[in-house]
Amino acid sequence: MRERRIGLAVYVKNLKPARNLRKFGNVHYVSRRLNYVTMYTSVENIESTIERIARLDFVTRVERSHRHEIPTVYSNAKPDKAKELDYKFEQDQVLSLVRGDQPIDM
Repeated sequence: MRERRIGLAVYVKNLKPARNLRKFGNVHYVSRRLNYVTMYTSVENIESTIERIARLDFVTRVERSHRHEIPTVYSNAKPDKAKELDYKFEQDQVLSLVRGDQPIDM
């Protein structure tokens, strides 16, 4: 089973010592222009890890990702009427091609 991870955005003063963040978790992305590092760490010791990272002298601030709090399963979603009409139009065109009729132009 995969371990649970949480994302962190670590804002740094300089990117050269940012390589040291690899010992705290998996570095996913390093922004050279905005000077931040996106990384994933284990959920078990997240508070102590954030404190240890924040104490580093090249780190300005550490922010947690709230992506895991956003629901990804939606209930009672209303179907999109425009998509339904497009699908019906495409289906009618395919059926007309199969039958040998002329396709309908819009």
